[in-house]
Amino acid sequence: MQNIRNIAIIAHVDHGKTTLVDRMIYQAKLVRGQENLGTLILDNNDLERERGITILSKNVSVPYKGAKINIIDTPGHADFGGEVERVLNMTDGVLLLVDAFEGTMPQTRFVLEKAISMGKKPIVVINKVDKPNCRPEEVNEQVFDLMFSLNASENQLDFKTIYGSAKQGWMSRDWKTPTTDITALLDTILEEIPEPEYLQGTPQMLISSLEYSPYVGRIAVGRVHRGELKTGQMITLCKKDGSFEKQKIKDLMVFEGLGKVKAESVGSGDICAVVGIENFEIGDTIADLENPEALPPISVDEPTMSMLFTINDSPFFGREGKFVTSRHLKERLDKELEKNLALRIKEGMSADSFIVYGRGILHLSILIETMRREGFELQVGQPKVLDKNINGVRCEPIECLTIDVPTEMVGKAIDISTRRKAALMHMEERGDRTHLEFDIPSRGLMGLRSNLMTATQGEAVVAHRYKGYEPFKGEIEMRTNGSLVSLETGVSVAYSMDKLQDRGKFFVEPGEEIYAGQVVGEHTRENDLNINICKTKKLTNMRASGSDDKVMLPPAIKFSLEEMLEYIQEDELVEVTPKSMRIRKIILDELERKRRKG
Repeated sequence: MQNIRNIAIIAHVDHGKTTLVDRMIYQAKLVRGQENLGTLILDNNDLERERGITILSKNVSVPYKGAKINIIDTPGHADFGGEVERVLNMTDGVLLLVDAFEGTMPQTRFVLEKAISMGKKPIVVINKVDKPNCRPEEVNEQVFDLMFSLNASENQLDFKTIYGSAKQGWMSRDWKTPTTDITALLDTILEEIPEPEYLQGTPQMLISSLEYSPYVGRIAVGRVHRGELKTGQMITLCKKDGSFEKQKIKDLMVFEGLGKVKAESVGSGDICAVVGIENFEIGDTIADLENPEALPPISVDEPTMSMLFTINDSPFFGREGKFVTSRHLKERLDKELEKNLALRIKEGMSADSFIVYGRGILHLSILIETMRREGFELQVGQPKVLDKNINGVRCEPIECLTIDVPTEMVGKAIDISTRRKAALMHMEERGDRTHLEFDIPSRGLMGLRSNLMTATQGEAVVAHRYKGYEPFKGEIEMRTNGSLVSLETGVSVAYSMDKLQDRGKFFVEPGEEIYAGQVVGEHTRENDLNINICKTKKLTNMRASGSDDKVMLPPAIKFSLEEMLEYIQEDELVEVTPKSMRIRKIILDELERKRRKG
């Protein structure tokens, strides 16, 4: 009987779960030496490292005391809910990682709710107890209350708590007595997490995840539910639509350390990767050749937002990117569909545009950012929230929003949120900060974070998670200022920008190349204003005293990709290329825009 434990790690963004998995890898001596400390092994994608978030779930296995611990690092962000559900299907227990100062956060709740409803046994790890003013005991109580409110069973509520600091590399049963390593945690995993049952019978495996290799194509990953799979075996693939296909397993691999090793056979309860299965989807079952029985398929959260993706047709197209045609764009989006579960794609109005449906702005902006780094040029439209008609009532997606702000700024935070149709559900003081909880329509979140950051001098901590569909809450007043639109293509000139300073704030610096129809700033009034900032000063042989002073311009406003997507209006697009991002009008020509407005 193989001695296996399958666990998933649940935590809010930035509570240190990837660092903890890295510690387990060091403890098992899977990585030689300490020189790699500080670089995260698991978040190996540039974007994940920059933002400090895990986007794709990953599998690692750690040998300890003769047992094999399969660890799956899950995304903490609610936008990646599609990932979480599949991951929990492969496990028998979860490590709930909580920050000793911040306590339980909304996204922890999102994943924990799914784990508890699936009956998984939790171990609570209270991390970062080395922080000043941390409150481990209070946080432990908070976790108990949260599990109780999520209807956890008595067995689940009788959880063990481990305290420690993943960054400093120690874990202990008592937070006041630090140890030198994380043995306490590994021992608790072996004691508390049940071994997977070994089910005899015909083989069954639910495909819960997939990997892609340029050499062998798509690889199916999942946990063997019953029986055993062997290399070279003939199997039946049970599809979600009820059809069956006869196929052959070319290779089997199990996870060992950070990599995979080939295996002749894999038994019930272990997690493996199957090579050679074709045209499968996540949620299909690999079953016996003669008597195929399908396992219940995985349901994935529905998309709540859509966005138009189209080829770049601005005057500057093709200058920076390698992939600029609609064929490139379509191929790349199709490839993304293979592994990104919560994504849907539909043909747009024209041949070179596509409507992409996703779980939220973060989910879609990560895709855009990844494509941009791969050398794609594209343009994206304003995100639209998907409404549903339920029993004749117009309903929209609602999110649970939490804001932590210094107590003296509570009024501002409540004012900004309620203007966007948010309803205050709960409020509590935590030291010199106040914790606010709201229910807010998904569309109210667009641009909310940047407004809150400005109003609270960057002090607000904002998080949100999807709650469900509720009746439409009414219109929300969005951005009220118009745009400053360039009339000419050329290079922006400090002299003419200086003369137009009273008209608004600029998004471009002097000396930047711009084109006609590009949005170069925000107008102080509600309407759009066409301006020419490429005009140079006419030279005369007269010198006026005082008029030739040096021009002083405030620095230009620079947006991140998410902020741009939240900022643009219906008649605008964001142009994304490998080196630059610009906001532009859909119709570049000024006369044509006037004619369309009529």
